[in-house]
Amino acid sequence: MELNNSTLHYFIMDHIVNCGYAPKIDDIVQHFNASKPDAINALQTLQEYHGVVLHPKSSEVWIMHPFSTAPTNFWIESKSASWWGNCAWCSLGAAALLNCDLTITTTLGGEAKQVVIEIIKGQIKNKNLFIHFPIPMINAWDNVTYTCSTMLMFASEAEVDNWCEKHGMNKGDVQPINNIWEFSKVWYGNHLNPNWAKWSVEEAKEIFQRFDLQHTVWNMPSNSGRF
Repeated sequence: MELNNSTLHYFIMDHIVNCGYAPKIDDIVQHFNASKPDAINALQTLQEYHGVVLHPKSSEVWIMHPFSTAPTNFWIESKSASWWGNCAWCSLGAAALLNCDLTITTTLGGEAKQVVIEIIKGQIKNKNLFIHFPIPMINAWDNVTYTCSTMLMFASEAEVDNWCEKHGMNKGDVQPINNIWEFSKVWYGNHLNPNWAKWSVEEAKEIFQRFDLQHTVWNMPSNSGRF
């Protein structure tokens, strides 16, 4: 099998979905009948394409959005398996990809109060929650792990205001959970496709507009590059 961005992304994503964790470099070597240097080079190329985040020293998979291989504040659990999501947006994206009844357990504002989000038959049961997006999308990949860590659940926009003041964080966009749930279905809808490719900037802008994401946080330049 040819080793390229699409085939490697699909192999890793499928492994995470079905096993709950990412394949090791040795698994990639075996699956693609590749040398270890070629497998590492392919992983690094996929990282440059914003398709994966690797451990800096080992080049093993750390993050493949919407999943994390390391513990986070977003625990996703179905009747048969469990995963970590990177953030509020990613966790909903993971739920869309998994396409089964599940729960997402997190804490409001990354603090003490725990909340369990139920998704049953494709519907969010507790819809009175909000997601805060403080980092402009144009800067999301400057430090994507940090960006994800700031996309959190809140009970109200007033709580976002208080949280931003308390933690010295700039306020960004605040979206109702149900809108981001529907948005996530589209944004992550191609992530288990063997022919996966990153959204282009223009495609990303169209999707943002489709879900009425009009805050300046979502502004992107006009160019032909990938998101």
